[in-house]
Amino acid sequence: MLVLTRKIGETIRIGDNVTVRVLALRGGQVSLGFTAPSEVRIFREEVLQGDADDQRSPGKRPSHTPRNGDGRP
Repeated sequence: MLVLTRKIGETIRIGDNVTVRVLALRGGQVSLGFTAPSEVRIFREEVLQGDADDQRSPGKRPSHTPRNGDGRP
């Protein structure tokens, strides 16, 4: 695992097409902004875990519908 330290407004580049910018720090939370081509899917880990749980539970509907690749309803 690569661990980087960034300040607000600084960015990290992943490959040629993805950038991650530190937008804000609030208490114990960090707000990140992602810029990526539309074919790059970006999800929060807990969303993927929830999808895996939903697939293992027949008859249970997902609690979200991904929009714009950000994993939020």
